[in-house]
Amino acid sequence: MRDFSFDTHIFKEGDTYVAHVPALDVSSCGATDDEARHNIRDAVRGFLAASAEMGTLGDILSEAGYEPDGDGWRAPEFVSMDRLTMTVT
Repeated sequence: MRDFSFDTHIFKEGDTYVAHVPALDVSSCGATDDEARHNIRDAVRGFLAASAEMGTLGDILSEAGYEPDGDGWRAPEFVSMDRLTMTVT
């Protein structure tokens, strides 16, 4: 596989930075923002390798909205990220 793009959400839980890839439902963390970014790359790399070994990589990526593109996969187009608030009664 060649380059692989993915969107990552990074947030803080206490003193820990958590990185989450919603499309693959993969998470990792670190003591700093940079460490969380580094660790999520490792986590995604491991997830993709394990999925390929099990023969499920194509199905997982297709279900996540990726499309085959030559010898790689094209990521779904990210449109926006919003924080919405509503009243719950």
